[in-house]
Amino acid sequence: MRSSGIKKLYYSISEVSALTGLEQYVLRYWETEFEQLSPAKNRAGNRIYTTKEIKIIWEIKRLLREEMYTIDGAKKFLETFKVEPEQDEQFPLIAPKKKIQDEEIRNDLLEVKSFLENVLTKLK
Repeated sequence: MRSSGIKKLYYSISEVSALTGLEQYVLRYWETEFEQLSPAKNRAGNRIYTTKEIKIIWEIKRLLREEMYTIDGAKKFLETFKVEPEQDEQFPLIAPKKKIQDEEIRNDLLEVKSFLENVLTKLK
């Protein structure tokens, strides 16, 4: 993962949702089912996830969605699952996705411009 000068210690539920591709309600539901997943809450009452918890979420997602485990089967598997800590590990922030969207919008606008220019030259 990428590392910068300042390590991000906690991630919001919206950041975790974007990183994992899971809806926020799924993350909240999994908290009730998997005892290994218990994010702390800040003073405002918002969930704050550590890199360890994000790794657990990815493992739960892999077990349920790819390996087709039941929730009970995933619980049993997670009893022996150990998260390996990595020094200075950080997950990429969500900003690059916006850049991709901006480029797509720009390309779409250039296509529209080209189309309109062609239409105008044919009308003349």
